[in-house]
Amino acid sequence: MAFWIINSISAFLLCVFFAGILIPQILLVAFKRNLFDEPDARKIHKGSVPRLGGIAFTPVVCFSVSLLLGISSLCGDPYMLDEMIPNTATLAFGFCALFTLYLTGLADDLVGVRYLAKFVVQILCSIMIIAGGLWFSNFHNVLFINSIAWWIGMPLTIVVVVYIVNAINLIDGIDGLASGLSTAALIIYGLAFFFMESYIYAVISFAVVGVLVPFFYYNVFGDANKQKKIFMGDTGSLTIGLILAFLSLELYCTSTIYSSTIKANPFIVAFCPLMIPCFDVVRVFMGRIRHHNNPFLPDKTHIHHKLLALGIPARLCMVTIVTVALFTSALNIYLSQYIEVNILLILDLAAWTIVNILLSKRIRNKQIQQK
Repeated sequence: MAFWIINSISAFLLCVFFAGILIPQILLVAFKRNLFDEPDARKIHKGSVPRLGGIAFTPVVCFSVSLLLGISSLCGDPYMLDEMIPNTATLAFGFCALFTLYLTGLADDLVGVRYLAKFVVQILCSIMIIAGGLWFSNFHNVLFINSIAWWIGMPLTIVVVVYIVNAINLIDGIDGLASGLSTAALIIYGLAFFFMESYIYAVISFAVVGVLVPFFYYNVFGDANKQKKIFMGDTGSLTIGLILAFLSLELYCTSTIYSSTIKANPFIVAFCPLMIPCFDVVRVFMGRIRHHNNPFLPDKTHIHHKLLALGIPARLCMVTIVTVALFTSALNIYLSQYIEVNILLILDLAAWTIVNILLSKRIRNKQIQQK
């Protein structure tokens, strides 16, 4: 256990260090080459801000984890390699999917990629993850379903992976929100993997947290006028979304194995940390369809836009949403030990619906008063 605690801390610190070096260099190149995310009517930022922060994420995580593996081997310590060998297929296909989506996001940030092409790549990445052995085989009584056949579970896994990737991509609307929600989920995943003795995935979870910390600093506290502010762009949001989808599926499968000894429902443990972005994207898409708009074209109807419309500062919106995400995740995981999972999900959905109705009502009242 001590070995893995040290390695998780080391992975975190290495990623903080390398990302802290790389992100300022990305800023320098972006300003020299005029690679900016220009403000428009939909965006809330002012001034030209580079959108290439996500370029640092995948290389830094892979380099740091590989460096730890190399150091471990040089020191004659077999633990890390021994942990990775049984997970070879899962990790290999997972990293292949990650690099595929990384290159797609990079192309999108630099020259633009049609959303249909991005969907095709996301489906391909989902198939790679399934090839690594991660797919739904048991619903743990969600919708009163338990075991499911592979011909249902595999296509459903594709849908879930694409769904999570796009949920993270679409929630990236104010400074620190996508990275804050992702960090909260990754911390929960890292701790859960430790509890289930799936240590290599705990190391990966905390490594990704490490790469998000310097980005969060430049994204939230950076000054665009001093050329110190950066966005993650699609390179970042797509790859972080895929990492979260991959880790949630791995945690789901691992929780299934430990379901006889763990009281918390595996479905809740794996996917509740992503509840806010996943619930939000469904509500937004349904709203766009109801108003006869293209569900894939951006607008200002996300949960953070509602809070902004009430006059709440962007940073306070971010802190509020991330805090609620942490609280609801912890509460759901705890309650899933005592409340039937379908009832718990209905309560979550009801709470989410009520909150959004109240917010919409307050926004309408504010608009009436302003007239």
